[in-house]
Amino acid sequence: MRILIWLFIGWLPTVLLAQVTTNPVFPVENKSVTITFDATQGNGGLSGYTGDVYAHTGLITSSSTSGTDWKYVKTEWGENTPETKLTRIGEDLYTLDINPSIREYYNVSGNEEIHQMAFVFRNTDGSLQGKASGDNDIFIDLYEDGLLVRISLPSDNFIIETGVTVTIVAEASMPVNLKLYLNETLISESNDTETIFDYTFTDPGDYWIVVEGRTNNDVRYDSSFLCVREALIDQKPIQYIKGINYPDDQSAVLVLYAPGKDHVFLIGDFNDWRPLNAYQMKRDGDFFWLEVNNLEPRKPYVFQYLVNGTLKLADPYSDLVSDPSHDQYISDNTYPGLIDYPEGKTEGIASVLQPGQDDYSWQVTDFSIPDHETLVIYELLVRDFTEGHSYKGVREKLDYLEGLSINAIELMPINEFEGNISWGYNPSFYFAPDKYYGPKEELKKLIDACHQRGIAVILDLVLNHSYGQSPLVQMYWDEINNHPSVDNPWYNRQHNFLNPAAQWGYDFNHDRVATQQLVDSITSYWMQEYRIDGFRFDFTKGFSNTTYGPDSWGSDYDIKRINNLKRMSQAIWEKKKNAIVIFEHLSDNVEENELAESGILLWGNMNYNYSEGAMGYHEDNKSDLTWGVYAERGWTTPKLITYMESHDEERIAYKCQEFGNVSGDYDIKSLPITLNRLQLSALFLLPLPGPKMIWQFGELGYDVSINFNDRTGEKPILWEYADDPGRIKLYDFYHVLNTIKQTYPVFSANNFQVDLAGPLKSYQLNKNDDHVVVVGNFGSESTKTTITFPATGIWYDLFIRGTLEVNSVTQEIILAPGGYKLFSNFEIEGFEEIITSVKKSILQDPFESIYPNPVSHFLHIPVDNFHQIKIYDLRGKLKMIKSNEAFLPVTLDVSSLAEGIYIVMVSNNEDKVRRFKFAKVD
Repeated sequence: MRILIWLFIGWLPTVLLAQVTTNPVFPVENKSVTITFDATQGNGGLSGYTGDVYAHTGLITSSSTSGTDWKYVKTEWGENTPETKLTRIGEDLYTLDINPSIREYYNVSGNEEIHQMAFVFRNTDGSLQGKASGDNDIFIDLYEDGLLVRISLPSDNFIIETGVTVTIVAEASMPVNLKLYLNETLISESNDTETIFDYTFTDPGDYWIVVEGRTNNDVRYDSSFLCVREALIDQKPIQYIKGINYPDDQSAVLVLYAPGKDHVFLIGDFNDWRPLNAYQMKRDGDFFWLEVNNLEPRKPYVFQYLVNGTLKLADPYSDLVSDPSHDQYISDNTYPGLIDYPEGKTEGIASVLQPGQDDYSWQVTDFSIPDHETLVIYELLVRDFTEGHSYKGVREKLDYLEGLSINAIELMPINEFEGNISWGYNPSFYFAPDKYYGPKEELKKLIDACHQRGIAVILDLVLNHSYGQSPLVQMYWDEINNHPSVDNPWYNRQHNFLNPAAQWGYDFNHDRVATQQLVDSITSYWMQEYRIDGFRFDFTKGFSNTTYGPDSWGSDYDIKRINNLKRMSQAIWEKKKNAIVIFEHLSDNVEENELAESGILLWGNMNYNYSEGAMGYHEDNKSDLTWGVYAERGWTTPKLITYMESHDEERIAYKCQEFGNVSGDYDIKSLPITLNRLQLSALFLLPLPGPKMIWQFGELGYDVSINFNDRTGEKPILWEYADDPGRIKLYDFYHVLNTIKQTYPVFSANNFQVDLAGPLKSYQLNKNDDHVVVVGNFGSESTKTTITFPATGIWYDLFIRGTLEVNSVTQEIILAPGGYKLFSNFEIEGFEEIITSVKKSILQDPFESIYPNPVSHFLHIPVDNFHQIKIYDLRGKLKMIKSNEAFLPVTLDVSSLAEGIYIVMVSNNEDKVRRFKFAKVD
């Protein structure tokens, strides 16, 4: 068999790459050059396209910070100019003239060195792109004037079988004496600008091809490595798992699952990135494996798999990867000592192995995961939580989170994702913590510190899809049709969702055993290696292969999906009995109920309803919160995680200030009123039975729109909110609600009644002899309402630290707009200082802050810090006087007063007087 690794194209004198050629062969910066582009090569993104093609082009110079840091970019992306338009010279063949010189074309002044030209070819709107294999940018080296030689063919690190004849091509920039050597043996000589020689390789081995170009005054060399592959060894290894294994601190065993592949070589720092026969991996069925010895303990090594001689891949099971495009933007403060990418040795993302790593010493080894009924989850995005966007930064804020009394944090995806600035829903390496947030040791410290404070850690996992950076996608890829190939073990060729809005990346086929094994290994790894307490799974409606129509979001009952999800959850619980399993399902209620019955928690999105209520809009039941209560959905188990905000929803504080209702002087758009409405909303979320979730900084009234800097773009990190007294009162309010939810069993009662439609909302919780009654006014005007208590006697008003003697189970009160009450027939303790602060923010117009009003028997005076109270009729006659040495709110028996209007005057030690008015009725 003969291999001619040289694509002849008409008049072109030689070929730089099969995808791109240059004339002259050795372009120099002070001369013109013609670029020829073959659209069928590389990623084939423009193959078959017949419209106009443009070059998006720039340079790699001495000012570039990496081999991918473009400078002097000719045009903005999508800008079409005559000087970047290619000329079509044949089917899928185009040329671009760069003149009068490369330096002038790109307008490079001064002494800056030009190393390479960089290209991405595209159609008019950029929807189609011609790039190198692996969707990488195309780079063309520049040379100095003078004598130059190179091996054009075969390419460096080329792999062949025995018995193959290879055409070897060497070129020079001028006529010269050219000699070709094969492992120091002269095989060809000529006096010209090129020499071509056919050589048949009969024996396996590692070969160097060297060209020498010599004149009377100069001599230059170039070389290319070629591997004639030895026969593949079929051998079973000692029992190892997929990915990187460390038998000891001086060796590693690499295991790659690659069914259907012919051969795999290991290339890396340990063999100068050459496909040496000693590093051809052995085969065991669908697995390839190799043990690498004589490694230096604790030293990191970068490596890749070279699959079938052409595809360079990182290990899908890597716990650390090296990225040539994005690592340069990770500061040493965030990730100290991050290993450098092996520039010039390889391309694409690579893996990092490091034998002899020290094990993390866990301080908490017996963490107890909170019960579902008392779960209060704090969802956060590391990127937008602290300025340093790091695991360490989150750990340093744990005092703040502990003070909020949450008992779980849910980290938006932190496994390695594409790019740095992301929400994380574009995952690529499922076993590697993203370096943009710091080293894995810092993540372990964060989790350990959370456990020390009784806080569980939940990891958001995206197992519906991956994108093109994933090695699982790249390993089996149909370049012609631009989607996963038919033999891909994990992914569908086409989305089972035909609705374009429900398509992200390339979706997993969860019916396949390979995908199920991958999923189980991911969840098991994070629970074992990082002691993660549970998972939130993104878009679990995609976890089946049922075909859904072009307008469908897949919400209909799907038994195959249910079986896949139950199987996955059971596998998790077999590893960790009480692990938290959460689905972003948002599907048919019957299906969600069935999943809940199996122990799974379901996201309950109530953003719209809470937003409408907070803004003061109630038409057509806009503010009805009923669907946020699990029992109102017909569920028998409290597995609904109700939330009014998440990463995916508009911030309610922003909506209140932009669109809040206005009624007279009551303007919800004003910040103090907005914060009051958020207190009211929280009271009708957190204490209700079942798990709840808070989105980061909702407890401070974060009021920057989700669409600021685009939906998924970075948001301002406003820790100065924590210095704002009004916002801190909201934080304190959350603290109270979260604490009582986790402290008093009545807030997990299964005996409760709710009335959550309309502007006046209420609910009642009952457990044994303990009762709680909550009422709130979501309207924009003062409203009289009747509270029905389950029993008479002394009731405690939590938020004013007062008592109310209830002689009749029905009591009338007036609630100002945004007003609320939480009554309990037992005293809720421990919040005196906070309640004093919060109380001042919730007391309304003094004429409406005493209650009930009108009153028939007992009048509650919710004002503290006074020593005397006097009641007058409208003629100014003193009807009642009472001293208050304890300086606490009091309840007065006014049943002896005649019907009429009365004035209450409250004075303190400084003789400052507050006046109230009430109506006495029989």
